[in-house]
Amino acid sequence: MTEELESLCKQLHISGMYQFTQEHQSENPGIEEFLIAACRAELDVRMMSRQIRALKLAGFPTQKRFDDLVLDALPQDGRNAIPELQTLDFVTEKKNVVMIGNSGTGKTHLAVATGVYACENNLKVLFKTASGLINEFLEAKRLGRITLAMKQFKKVELLILDELGYVTFDIEGSELLFQLLAARHEIASTIITTNLAFSDWVRIFHDKTLTAALLDRITHRAMILNMNGSSFRRRTNN
Repeated sequence: MTEELESLCKQLHISGMYQFTQEHQSENPGIEEFLIAACRAELDVRMMSRQIRALKLAGFPTQKRFDDLVLDALPQDGRNAIPELQTLDFVTEKKNVVMIGNSGTGKTHLAVATGVYACENNLKVLFKTASGLINEFLEAKRLGRITLAMKQFKKVELLILDELGYVTFDIEGSELLFQLLAARHEIASTIITTNLAFSDWVRIFHDKTLTAALLDRITHRAMILNMNGSSFRRRTNN
């Protein structure tokens, strides 16, 4: 029990309390058991606060979880990938996940569910639409803060880049996005959802050489999920 209290006090950065307890335990026989319970409760509160803060900072459009997925509506690749995504090993291994498919097949929901789960496991996550991220970078460049913005995004353990290909960018925006994704290569994980096959990515990045270089980095050891299928939204509206 003494070892458990010492460990809890170290986690809470209150080693002084542990020393005090050891010195005065003989005077208060039940104090150690009481303090262990109190430290456990404090750790639980702090963990919950961290999770709430992480979920808020991630910027999810909605907090969908794996339990909310309609599995029968997901394309097979999506269903099959869930157990591996839930391990979060791809984040530890700095691998990317690319979900390719038409609109309404659950790409964003699956990406968000993975991101929410990562937040709940104490990982730093950011959710951005591709167009929103480009606009942020263009504004940061205009203000002379693009280097700082790149550094901040580079540190994010899991970046979710949603709807790549739904909106086209100019060359400047495309080059900024290339810089970010290239900088994150083998340093941090990115989940990308897109409606475009890899052969069509040149429509986003304009330059064939730049597109080929980016794809080489993004797909290196990545999970590639075919998310083509019938639109769930259309089915529910019929």
